[in-house]
This record gives sequence, C-alpha cells and structure tokens, in this order.
Amino acid sequence: MKTYRYLDLIMALFVTVLLVSNIASSAKIVDWGLNLFGVPLAFDAGTLLFPISYIFGDILTEVYGYRASRRVIWAGFFSLALAAGVFALVGTLPGEAQWQQYAGDAAYRAILGGISSGGIVLASLMAYWAGEFSNSFTLAKLKVLTRGRWLWLRTLSSTLIGQLVDTVVFVVIASRFGVFPWGLFLTLTVTNYLFKVGVEAIMTPVTYAVVGALKRLEHEDFYDRETNFNPFRL
Repeated sequence: MKTYRYLDLIMALFVTVLLVSNIASSAKIVDWGLNLFGVPLAFDAGTLLFPISYIFGDILTEVYGYRASRRVIWAGFFSLALAAGVFALVGTLPGEAQWQQYAGDAAYRAILGGISSGGIVLASLMAYWAGEFSNSFTLAKLKVLTRGRWLWLRTLSSTLIGQLVDTVVFVVIASRFGVFPWGLFLTLTVTNYLFKVGVEAIMTPVTYAVVGALKRLEHEDFYDRETNFNPFRL
C-alpha cells in the first residue's frame, strides 16, 4: 500500500473535530434570536465545528479515495464510542466532597452525561456513520462521472446528501430517546442542516486550496473506478 505524508495528520484532526463537536453538542443549545419563516434558528453548539468534519471527508475522498476515507471514518467511529464509554464510566465513579459542592454529579450529568447516555451515543454514532459514508460515496461516484471536473459541484452535492442524512438521523434518534424535546425537532433539523451546508459552501475556496496542495505534495489524485464501496470492508 502506498504511504502518504499527511494522511495520518488529517485523520488526527478529523477525529479531534468529531470528539470536540460531540461534547459541545451535549453541553449547550445556542439561540441567536433569529427566525427563518417562523422557525427559530437554534442549534446545538457542536454544529459550529461539526461541518468541518465533512470538509475533511471531502478532502480525504477527493485526494486519497474512498478506501482511505473509509478507514478514517471507522477510526472516528471507534473514537466516538470510546469517548462515550469513558464519560459513562466517569459518571459512575464517586465524586470528591469539595467537587460536589462547586460542581457535583448533577452538573456532570446535565453537561457531559448526555454524551454517555444511550440516546445521544446511538444518535451520534448512527448519524455520523450514515452521513459520512453517504458523503464519501457520493463524492467518489461524482468524481468518476465528472472526470475530476467541477470540484465545487462534488463537494456541495455530497454535503447536501451527507448532511441531510446525518442531521435527520441524529435529531430523530436523539428526540426519540428524550435528549431533545420533539418540540425542537423542526428547529434543530432545519437550522443544523442549513448551517452545516452553509459552512461547506463558504469554505469551498479553502477546500480547493487544501485539495490542490495535497494532490501536489502527495502525488495522488485517486479515482474510485474499481473500488468496493462496502462500508464494512476494511
């Protein structure tokens, strides 16, 4: 297998973005006080950072191909599962007396407990898995169909599909398990989706620059013409 200079760095940044965005999602819901056709523009704080993971996904698939992207996606999946397990374990341990006074188990459960609760873990993992693979698959197929032209079309199209899958799966499962009230379903779905797609569109020049630089530095521009797209094949 060909070795690359920057693939491990991109994977590390990708996993970091995933972990931080999931913690932020559980910690706070942001409300800018704005409305779109009567729908309040409120969103979980992880939305501020999570769209960047799709930019990483686009870069990985565009430069290194679906197979490399698949390995990174699974690395992120297991990292999220590990983080959830650690937070769940920490939540069961007895708290020190002074810590209980200025913070306490109730505060821990309210902020970090969501990350380890069954609903948010299932929602995060399933949404991430389905969304990232939808994004990578779409971009890889479009790259072959367009013969490598119109990168902006591939990144935006794959994001429209991947983020839609991710957002709907996450909010549905999280709401089903009581993480978010059903009354916020439309608000969270619409706001999260528009914000994530908007970030991708705004960051298109950055994506172009990074993709171009990596193709030159890595001497790679992979086309998935004969790739097995089975997401479970590592």
